Amino acid sequence: MAASIKKQFGVTPVLTESSGGVFEVTVDGDLIFSKKKEGRFPEDQEILEPLAERA
Repeated sequence: MAASIKKQFGVTPVLTESSGGVFEVTVDGDLIFSKKKEGRFPEDQEILEPLAERA
């Protein structure tokens, strides 16, 4: 996911380690995707499309 973001937008995402299987994507404090809420990992487009809308 980080490589896809870097390739498409030219920015390097900040990855924050945690525990308990949490995988969340936030942009400027806004939650874009939560594995805990959805119960699964996101498809790339579920992250890349909202990022493109903000660009």
